[in-house]
Amino acid sequence: MSQKVLIADDDGINRQVLATLLKPEYVVLLAKTGEQAIERAQRHLPDLLMLDVMLPDMDGYEVLRRLRADPATAHIEVIFITGMGRPEDEARGLKLGAADYITKPFNTTVVMARVATHLEVVRQRRMLEHLAHIDGLTELANRRRFDEVYESEWQRASRHSHTISVALLDIDCFKQYNDHYGHPAGDRALRAVARVARNALRRPCDVAARYGGEELVILMPETDAAQALYVAEGIREAVAQMLIPHERSIASPVLTVSIGGATLSVGSQETAPALFDAADAALYRAKEAGRNRVNWRM
Repeated sequence: MSQKVLIADDDGINRQVLATLLKPEYVVLLAKTGEQAIERAQRHLPDLLMLDVMLPDMDGYEVLRRLRADPATAHIEVIFITGMGRPEDEARGLKLGAADYITKPFNTTVVMARVATHLEVVRQRRMLEHLAHIDGLTELANRRRFDEVYESEWQRASRHSHTISVALLDIDCFKQYNDHYGHPAGDRALRAVARVARNALRRPCDVAARYGGEELVILMPETDAAQALYVAEGIREAVAQMLIPHERSIASPVLTVSIGGATLSVGSQETAPALFDAADAALYRAKEAGRNRVNWRM
């Protein structure tokens, strides 16, 4: 996906020159005023903002201050473009958090080189952020990422009185599987189950994560109990249908999973930890009832 560059300059010729220069390689957005720059930054979340210091409604320094004060736009890389060449002007912008300063009239080769350099930094930073949220073995979200998303979705569900469903999945007799077939085989089995869980989720807001050991967790915002139960049962069936032999299981001759889940009802006063605990208790009941089954707290 192409990276996005927002150009904020009240001079139409400067905007056109920069846009023509950058469009072959990037998605280019344009703004003529500080307010437009802030609104488009909030709406489109560009990777880079090329920001004129002198704008008709406010200066670029104020635009940068407001962007940095908003968590949604605080991360946007900013390059000031200006005809002001005094060292103190440059220092002021850098102190506010600008990444670079380009003076007018600008050299197109220098502009392209600096834009490319800063966008590569953005790309690498996002790659590291992504890796920090991924479990290396299963390639699902890790526990830290799940906790962040769960808190965010819980707050959203509480504000808008939406339902939210959580499922905990545990591979049946996994210790015995590892002991009998070896840990490399156990890792392959865990990855296979993780793929099933990931493929069962159809919406971007649904999250499957490795919560620890052989335990996975699935978050389904705006999903009622019947819908969530359907997804969970589909995962359980799909795992069994892989027909991975498990001679040491007390539940089945093939690899299976037990799933426990819970759904927050609209208007409920339940807390986020209580919902998670309810899913954990439902998983315990699924295991106690013989494993290879789904138990759901409605």
